[in-house]
Amino acid sequence: MKTVRLSHVYEHPPEKVWAVATDIDCLKEAVRGLLTFTGLPSGAIHKGQVLDVEVSLFGILPAQPYRMEVVDFDPIAMHFTSSEKGMGVKHWIHRLQVQPHALGAELIDEIDIEAGWRTPIIAAWARYMYKRRHKPRLRMLAR
Repeated sequence: MKTVRLSHVYEHPPEKVWAVATDIDCLKEAVRGLLTFTGLPSGAIHKGQVLDVEVSLFGILPAQPYRMEVVDFDPIAMHFTSSEKGMGVKHWIHRLQVQPHALGAELIDEIDIEAGWRTPIIAAWARYMYKRRHKPRLRMLAR
């Protein structure tokens, strides 16, 4: 297993960052060009939500089944945990937290990944993908 941890600071109130981080349409926008989802709904995520979707890398590779389950969700403390699997990933636990910061808000992503021999490759992909979400989120927050 490998853990990927990233932190990004936004010059916006924590509640606004949380709203963007937990909105499925914002997720689609943040990963545009990297991932294409089939069957992903709109709206905010919520505890107990199970999303059975198909995901295509870059919108080019064949779509594969992927399951995301929101196992913990606390809008007051602004953190959630999802359990995910598919596309060769046996175990992908994503913990996201938004907390106050002197400049506005800090968003922390922590992902535990288990994918057998592919774990280091998928962890590198996760680090890149989550880091790349920062600029689209800045644009969404500026609207």
